Amino acid sequence: MHLLPGTTSLYSRLLRHVRPYRWEFFGAVGAMVVTAATEPFLPALLKPMLDKSFVHKDPHWMHWVPLMLMGLFFVRGIANFIAKFAMNWVGNKVVMDLRQQMFGRLLHLPARYFDDHSTGELISKLVYDANQVMQASTTVLTNLVTDSFVVVGLMGWLIYLNWQLTSVTLLVAPPIAWVVRKVNLRLRHINRDTMSAMGNLTSVLDESIQCQKVIKVFGGIPVETDRFHETSNWVRRLSMKQAAASAANVPIVQFFAALAIALIIGMATWQAGTDQTTVGGFVSFITAMIMLLAPVKRLSDLSESLQRGLAAAESVFALIDQPPETDEGTQVLEHAQGHLHFDQVCFAYPRGHRLALDSFSLKIQAGQTVALVGASGSGKSTLASLVPRFHNPTSGRILLDGYPIANLTLASVRSNLALVTQEVVLFNDTVAHNIGYGPLRGTSLERLREVARAAHALEFIEQLPDGFQTLLGENGARLSGGQRQRIAIARALLKNAPVLILDEATSALDSESERAVQAALDTLMEQRTTLVIAHRLSTIEKADLIVVLDQGRIVEQGTHRELMDREGHYAKLQRLQVLDQ
Repeated sequence: MHLLPGTTSLYSRLLRHVRPYRWEFFGAVGAMVVTAATEPFLPALLKPMLDKSFVHKDPHWMHWVPLMLMGLFFVRGIANFIAKFAMNWVGNKVVMDLRQQMFGRLLHLPARYFDDHSTGELISKLVYDANQVMQASTTVLTNLVTDSFVVVGLMGWLIYLNWQLTSVTLLVAPPIAWVVRKVNLRLRHINRDTMSAMGNLTSVLDESIQCQKVIKVFGGIPVETDRFHETSNWVRRLSMKQAAASAANVPIVQFFAALAIALIIGMATWQAGTDQTTVGGFVSFITAMIMLLAPVKRLSDLSESLQRGLAAAESVFALIDQPPETDEGTQVLEHAQGHLHFDQVCFAYPRGHRLALDSFSLKIQAGQTVALVGASGSGKSTLASLVPRFHNPTSGRILLDGYPIANLTLASVRSNLALVTQEVVLFNDTVAHNIGYGPLRGTSLERLREVARAAHALEFIEQLPDGFQTLLGENGARLSGGQRQRIAIARALLKNAPVLILDEATSALDSESERAVQAALDTLMEQRTTLVIAHRLSTIEKADLIVVLDQGRIVEQGTHRELMDREGHYAKLQRLQVLDQ
């Protein structure tokens, strides 16, 4: 089986993941060798069975040949079971390790990676691609080792019986190698395209499930049906191309093998006519030749599985090799006071046409509440994403308690922050584990009740079927928007971080819920540095400082009263919002 350029290094890297399970792996390979070694014994037993038992009526061989056959298949069955079980055990371990590495790398990738890759594509890599790797690490290797030893063993027996006839088989080796190489090239390219197509299919499916309400209300069912059909049909077409290449490979290889067998049978018949071979020798030779066809066919079939597995391995290793978030900081800030300083901060998104933030400078004192307002696209959310270092400034710097956050470790920066966003994120877990998340998992019920009460969430939590032990479903599907928001606020309350970022934290609430949650937020914001991104200007009138942004620049700043008296951008935004209401 001819290997493509780069295949050896790729397969070597894959086998390095087998190293922790090398003893199980070597045990499987040993069992394969035993299985393969028993294969040539069957045609080898046919020669004495025919010549000694049937022709010469030797009683010794007449008694021992059946027992030897039984022993042969007993040993073969035990070895075959051990080989397949052990190799599948190793393969599943390798796939689990790869998935764990991929998942671990996903959690450490920068935000821009997720901006460039769909959720469906990433899910496909972990679920589909990783599973295809198992084909290259187990099934292919099992058949490659076993069938290679079988071919070597049968060829050895054939050479021992009649080297002249056996030499004919060497004539078909070059054309078979050429055919396999061409098929391998095509299969590798097709399988790469298939990985990408499966990612697109998963992405379409994920979007359709997540957006099913919008699809129904806006009449998008025909559009999404056509989109899924088009993507699914492309996967089908690639599968058929793969099937065609694989199907063409087998008959071509078999044709050359049959040609060799035909020549051999012709020559063997002539030798039998001239008494150069016995009946047992001839039957043993033909049997070995026929038995040789099956492993040769399986070896030729391995190209499809191998190329599919290696294409998947390329995809898996491409994710594992992605550079993680830059964390060059070495300093650790255990518990910050909350002084924030933005010093000439500029930021531009990749492929952005302009700066999202342009020379932004602002000093925020510890315990101060600063609200960021402005039209959509003015840079409010961008600024909030720079503080937890989801993105890094293009230029300028951000300081926390006088320390540049670039010099602090990521864990140190984020341990001093609590975040409540417009898009509430809840996990398919209990209420208790959603509030007490991460290091706070296992918080006492009394403390959970305390923060839930402060977030005005205790009343509806106690009405749930199992209270704090109620499973919330995917992204809190069993709760209303306002209830999900209050669970997220309770999570922030429990963390008790010195710096709080509220990104449209009350946008999903009705008027009654907003008043209750705003009261909880007022308590939460006491003695904490709070950065508030607000759409409803009525919620930030009590802020210590209101900063008005326009196209990434500060155009106004002051208290609510000062800005209203100034009759500038802020006053205009207030009037427009009052008119909208």
